[in-house]
Amino acid sequence: MTKVALAFSGGLDTTVCVPLLKEEYGYDEVMAVTVDVGQPEAEFAEARETADALGLEIHVVDAKAEFASLCFDSVRANATYQGYPLGTALARPVIAEAILDVAEAQDCDAIAHGCTGKGNDQLRFETVWRGSDLEVVAPVRELGLTREWEVEYAAERDLPVEAGNEGTWSIDTNLWSRSVEGGDLEDPSHVPSEEIYEWTQTPSAGEELVDIEFEDGYPVGLNGELLDPVDLIENLNALAGAHGVGRTDMLEDRMLGLKVRENYEHPAATVLLTAHEALEQLVFTKTERDFKPQIDQQWAEQAYRGLVFSPLTESLNGYLDASQEKVTGTVTVKLQGGGVRPVARESEYGVYSENAASFNTETVNGIEQADATGVAKYHGFQERLANQVTEAAEKEDEEEKATLSTDGGE
Repeated sequence: MTKVALAFSGGLDTTVCVPLLKEEYGYDEVMAVTVDVGQPEAEFAEARETADALGLEIHVVDAKAEFASLCFDSVRANATYQGYPLGTALARPVIAEAILDVAEAQDCDAIAHGCTGKGNDQLRFETVWRGSDLEVVAPVRELGLTREWEVEYAAERDLPVEAGNEGTWSIDTNLWSRSVEGGDLEDPSHVPSEEIYEWTQTPSAGEELVDIEFEDGYPVGLNGELLDPVDLIENLNALAGAHGVGRTDMLEDRMLGLKVRENYEHPAATVLLTAHEALEQLVFTKTERDFKPQIDQQWAEQAYRGLVFSPLTESLNGYLDASQEKVTGTVTVKLQGGGVRPVARESEYGVYSENAASFNTETVNGIEQADATGVAKYHGFQERLANQVTEAAEKEDEEEKATLSTDGGE
């Protein structure tokens, strides 16, 4: 009796996979596993209803806390990919680990997903799963299925697949972000309607000030109230989304080299990343500010590839742990017209002296203004010297050419 655990959403792809895993791959039993990383409740109802109609045993795993923790790790790394906050990429390793835990606990022989061979998620799932002894199966990829074929197959088999946007767009929602792709959005010249957005309102003239409190680089409070990560994200999604904050429409370069049109909503992520970077500006020295973006970029690249559990990421986290000890304080941001910007920040670790920076003070920690004269004389010395040398060489070259021209005329 062979058993396979299927990453199951109840949508078209994973529903079609159920009979295929039995008929094409020969598994006797398919077990559905759904992982909660903050999807709408309607999706779980759909998954349970579809699993019941298919006669599947379904396991629903709550991984919101683990996912929120990883999202806050990404804040400490200012993690964005090609300009947008990572969301789906962060969720996939968390989902993959949860499914693997269930599959091993239930003595499954294999583990399967419904990802296409053109996307990133297949890689993010399998980098986790291929570290186990279970066989990895990917029916959509291995059988070369298209969405049109799946729709026809589901109709022929009378599979319990609901219509609606599942056939128009591919939508992925989690606690941190909501992505929409496919359908008419695949045309880069197409202007999306407001219909595709759920988390963000059309930007208006209203404005709102929001205080974000950080401790060791982690967001811990919203408007003076300490909240756990899940509650903080959910509350901030609502606050910022009401001002239209957190929309991204972009052409994204996937790992396999394809360029795709993606639309994202990520209100809380946008606000927290903006506020966190503003606090780092206050507490970091110039050299720290210059260096850390290298760490941030590497962390984001690893996360985008689904490699958040890799040795490199672990090493990068070591640097983040050390550097973020001073990133404690409060940042006030203004939400307005679809944008967010920091308008105030405070921290006991601020590398800033109002007295030193003021134009109304004569000295800086005993340093007289006149002491800067020597620095000013040296500043740009090499550049001035280089210009002088070049000018002299060009003048000498012109004189030689003039001499040769005169000699030639004689």
